[in-house]
Amino acid sequence: MTRSTNFPSLTKRRRTALLAGVVGLAVAGVAVGQFGYPSTPAFAQTNQAPVSPALSASTFSFADIVQKVSPAVVSVKVKKDGAQQMAMGGDEGMGGDVPPQIERFLKRFGFENGPGGMQGQMPQRAPRGEPGQRRVVGQGSGFIISADGYVVTNNHVVDGASEVDVTLTDGKEYTAKVIGADSRTDVALLKIDGKTDLPWVKLSDTVPRVGDWVIAVGNPFGLGGTVTAGIVSARGRDIGSGPYDDFVQIDAPINRGNSGGPTFDLSGNVIGMNTAIVSPSGGNVGIAFAIPSETVKTVVDQLRQSGSVARGYIGVQIQPVTDDLASGLGLSSADGALVAQVQPDTPGAKAGLKSGDVVTKLNGEPIKDARDLSRKIGMMKPGTSVALAVMRDGKAMNLDVKLEQLPGEQQTASLNDNGAPGHDVPRLGLQLAPAKSVKGAGADGVVVTEVDPNGPAAARGIRSGDVILDVGGKAVSSPADVRDGLAAAKTENRKAVLMRVKGEQGVRFVAIAIDPKARG
Repeated sequence: MTRSTNFPSLTKRRRTALLAGVVGLAVAGVAVGQFGYPSTPAFAQTNQAPVSPALSASTFSFADIVQKVSPAVVSVKVKKDGAQQMAMGGDEGMGGDVPPQIERFLKRFGFENGPGGMQGQMPQRAPRGEPGQRRVVGQGSGFIISADGYVVTNNHVVDGASEVDVTLTDGKEYTAKVIGADSRTDVALLKIDGKTDLPWVKLSDTVPRVGDWVIAVGNPFGLGGTVTAGIVSARGRDIGSGPYDDFVQIDAPINRGNSGGPTFDLSGNVIGMNTAIVSPSGGNVGIAFAIPSETVKTVVDQLRQSGSVARGYIGVQIQPVTDDLASGLGLSSADGALVAQVQPDTPGAKAGLKSGDVVTKLNGEPIKDARDLSRKIGMMKPGTSVALAVMRDGKAMNLDVKLEQLPGEQQTASLNDNGAPGHDVPRLGLQLAPAKSVKGAGADGVVVTEVDPNGPAAARGIRSGDVILDVGGKAVSSPADVRDGLAAAKTENRKAVLMRVKGEQGVRFVAIAIDPKARG
């Protein structure tokens, strides 16, 4: 049960087919039960399924390696007790709710009203207490990573399961228990008790290169061990399924039921766990996404130790550095993560991080963008000390931060606008008023009371009700302060003015191009 996604330019007819296909893949996962640390020494290191040396370029068969690794690949069958059931194109035994990851896919690609309302194609819930309730059954894939029975699969395969059965390629079936699962990375860890001699495969210690051959083994459509081959076509893909997206893109045939199955390199090591596909119809078109082995390692280690994942956090709101922001900040390149706001009494605040700082390195490794920093910090344990390289006011500096545990919920700043009259700032296309004069706006900043839809501020996403806190690095409390900030940026020959803005999505920096001919 592999997740699927598509692009918004499809015709209405093809979009309908996509919708059915996406949910079909998701339902397979729900029906089944309804992404490291350097090593995992606790796992037994015996009886690993032996593998052949890497194949040469002149070898055209994968048979030897498949023969060695396939015994460690399993079919995962999940049962779920509940009132939900569905009919999907006549497939019996598939049912359940659409996972939240799939709902996000649907909304992202134009299905704003979700998957409901398509009889015979989409999930239909049976009301509780009515006839027709039954036990939902479905299938996915997984792989054994230790001789004593630890099995890795997708979280969306086993989510909500009341019973999990694992079947090996030799037909032997075992009952497994869910040790723990992490919805943010879609990784789950199972355990087969009472075994010490199971075949197992190793999670790769190296990162695959784009262009490397890979082999996917899984349980598509419940058919049992099926092998397909392709190449790594990209790395670091963000498909919008979660905050830690870092997928390996694979051009190989992967279908429903492959979710949780492994993708191997030619040395027989697992380089990723299959979890999603791009598809206009629900079937394979040759583009799949796998959770990289380093992510699986990190999550599995914590799940084995405690049954859950604790993530580190700094306590700052960050955003990417665009070309305009880089110009406004006086940076030479648009790399790093821009700190929009530092929450009080957090690791970032204690370490001295400030709004406007740009984090360029973490423990000596360059930070590409805000998502890169968020993902790397999120993969670290609370209590870890990290070294941040920061650019502040054009000067480089280093800060040491001790991570704390990521809170369960994050607060989002919001603002209610009472429609107070404002002062015109023509260069930006804004009407402004002091925040103190607007009920509910707080004591700091200047409230946007009206936005010219054709103005430069509107083009950058400034909305009525937003609060401008800083202009050009200086706090503002009146429309005159905003005008002074614009004049200063023009005097310094900057192409854009940098503003810190508070809105419904929190605090962020916005760079707005300056028109030297505009009056103000």
